[in-house]
Amino acid sequence: MLTRYRVMAYVTGVLLVLLTLGMIGKYLLDIDAATDFTRVVSIAHGWLYVVYLVFAFDLGSKAKWPVAKQLWVLLAGTIPTAAFFVERRISRELEVEVADGSPVAAKA
Repeated sequence: MLTRYRVMAYVTGVLLVLLTLGMIGKYLLDIDAATDFTRVVSIAHGWLYVVYLVFAFDLGSKAKWPVAKQLWVLLAGTIPTAAFFVERRISRELEVEVADGSPVAAKA
């Protein structure tokens, strides 16, 4: 379950960075090709963000995270580069819990 979350966090993070760069190219640099690029990337990010939400919510539910932590993890896919930092922090926390033998973390 952690692996699914990690993969989707990276995919969502990369797509969001690409979308941000595409928007900069489209609106600030006035690059014509950026319009099609942002359309494709925004659709891909939108659909894959939904998958990320499902995986992150599933992981948080099984790990019994507090609501605030769950919301932060869910919103990380909407802030450019945040998904990378949040994913790393969550992975470290869960790896420590698994190493300690926590029964909740072992399910996650």
